[in-house]
Amino acid sequence: MVASEENSALFPIFVLTVMSLPLVPYTVFKLFHAFSKEKKNIHCQCSVCLSSGKYRQSIFKRISNFSTGSNLTLVLLWIVMMVLVYYIKQINHEIQVFEPFSILGLEPRASDSDIKKAYRRLSIQYHPDKNPDPEAHSYFVEYISKAYQALTDPVSRENFEKYGHPDGRKGIEMSVALPLFLLNIDGASGGILLLGIVGVCILLPLVMAVIYLSRSSKYTGNYVRHQTLSAYYYFMKPSLAPSKVMEVFTTAAEYMDIPVRRSDDEPLQRLFLLVRSELNLDHKNIRQEQAKFWKQHPALVKTILLVQAQLNRESAALSPVLLGDFRRVLECSPRLLEELMKMAILPRTSQGYGWLRPAIGVVELSQNFIQAVPLSARKTAGGFSEGIAPFLQLPHFSEAIVKKITRKKVRSFQEFQDLTLQERADLLTQVAGFSAAESQDVEMVLEMMPSIMIDIKCETEGEEGIQEGDIVTMHAWITLRRGNGLVGALPHAPYFPFHKEENFWLLLADAVSNDVWLSQRVSFMDEGAAITAATKAIQLSKEGLGSSLKEINAAVKEAVEKVRNGSRLVMGKFQAPAEGNYNLTSYCLCDSWIGCDKKTTLKVKVLKQSRAGTRAGDLAGEGLTVEDKIEDEEDEEEEGFDDYESEYSEDDEDDRGTNTNGVVGNVSVHEEHSGSSSDGEE
Repeated sequence: MVASEENSALFPIFVLTVMSLPLVPYTVFKLFHAFSKEKKNIHCQCSVCLSSGKYRQSIFKRISNFSTGSNLTLVLLWIVMMVLVYYIKQINHEIQVFEPFSILGLEPRASDSDIKKAYRRLSIQYHPDKNPDPEAHSYFVEYISKAYQALTDPVSRENFEKYGHPDGRKGIEMSVALPLFLLNIDGASGGILLLGIVGVCILLPLVMAVIYLSRSSKYTGNYVRHQTLSAYYYFMKPSLAPSKVMEVFTTAAEYMDIPVRRSDDEPLQRLFLLVRSELNLDHKNIRQEQAKFWKQHPALVKTILLVQAQLNRESAALSPVLLGDFRRVLECSPRLLEELMKMAILPRTSQGYGWLRPAIGVVELSQNFIQAVPLSARKTAGGFSEGIAPFLQLPHFSEAIVKKITRKKVRSFQEFQDLTLQERADLLTQVAGFSAAESQDVEMVLEMMPSIMIDIKCETEGEEGIQEGDIVTMHAWITLRRGNGLVGALPHAPYFPFHKEENFWLLLADAVSNDVWLSQRVSFMDEGAAITAATKAIQLSKEGLGSSLKEINAAVKEAVEKVRNGSRLVMGKFQAPAEGNYNLTSYCLCDSWIGCDKKTTLKVKVLKQSRAGTRAGDLAGEGLTVEDKIEDEEDEEEEGFDDYESEYSEDDEDDRGTNTNGVVGNVSVHEEHSGSSSDGEE
């Protein structure tokens, strides 16, 4: 009985030890990571962003940010550990050293008569004939009797003096740190134990598996429903115009689940009147068009109007109930747009290429959505070949302000950025009527806008030229510069109420055939992950070429330095197509800023496949053919908004690839001119 109680007392200590082994190191890691990591989420400091309350850290927002699943689990486990510590400290039954004098209540070296008197007194109190309590019986047998025996019997006393116990030398005892009810399995305790084992070992994993499978059957890893991906895949077309991308975007199953209430009818009608000009309606048959619009699925109608409320900055016209639905639409939008982009660049053709035109349309929709700028603002108007959309993302700017600027011969956003600080300040204060504080806000946002430089190289590793059927490797270094010196930062987006990081998409495409050969998403937020990825890629590439260890270490060191200076390495492989001359274009598209994209064109020739060991012996006499320039062509303004063209939609007919039996080497391009943003930082 006593041994069982001792085992039961050890069970909390065992649980505490098992919990502390992983919990303490993990907590130290979390705390070290929280206090040592650099602050990455650098947001815009202009007055518009600050007054929006988006970054205001109230006590409730702090609690909400802390209340993640991992943090709450960590706190709960520490509470359990503290309860265990308190319980162990309060256990009144302790393992005691056998002391016969203390058990009998005597002083050391008491006489034999005193020992007998104490034994008689305790026998009256604990003897089974006098006290029927089982605990009293156990105490009398295990302690009182053995204590009296140790002090009166010569053999027992000798054993006590030598070994500390009247029974003499005792063997090693093994204890099992389990609670008492598990050690005394009989009757009801056995049933409880069986139920516990079945529940913990069988039912709990089964329930967790069912929950996981039910969730995974509906959602992807990006928490987008499979039904949404199916719809996006079905509606995605190679010739999908940028203005039609939004129609595909709003078919998401997440939006179809938004409740439609009768009380929403009147606010939606008012919202419809505010955004009607952006709905691609035929104004010649406006009544029929309006009736057709309202006959669509109610959830789809509601989603389209809420999306237009974001693009046109009309959220103030929404009712409190609609504001909740509006925030739900905005919260889902970044991951839905990301999945829509993946559907656009998903290999569809026999050569494994994606589609360029819808991919550009998705990115442009994302830019307008984050910056809350109407899609119609991209139309060529008012002397601006690229539209007024880049200006409208700046604080305090409106269409009227842009018209005032055009009087001073500022015909593009690039020209506006290229002005000196004083020239821009004079333009904003004297022409646009801005105050000094408003002009300063514009400067802050311009300093936040990224400028992209690309150094791209395509080659067949280990060979001097590219032949048809070769596995071509693309190495691209993308460098980001800002006026304020930051690398990773959050975009200026006062009308988008949720956390949104900048993401860039690098596309290597043939603009004429509408094929995307390679694509990859690039982020500048996590420098550590970028260093790890670049190091691994450089090592594998150099090892494949048979480079020495010294050369590999030098290349890795150079790559790490580039990453720390704001560059990211993008590598990909594709199979060289048939022999011919191909005009490829590299696009670096930002999903958060308007006017910060990069477009670079280059020509690549693919040689005819030669026999093994005879790879193009006359390459030495051929030079590399590289075209390194940006084609800035004005988009033609269409009559209807429905067919507005992206700034990347027009391609010169002279860029068509021709099957030429010429010989050319590998292609390397270094382009530092940004089509839409300043490259003053070099």
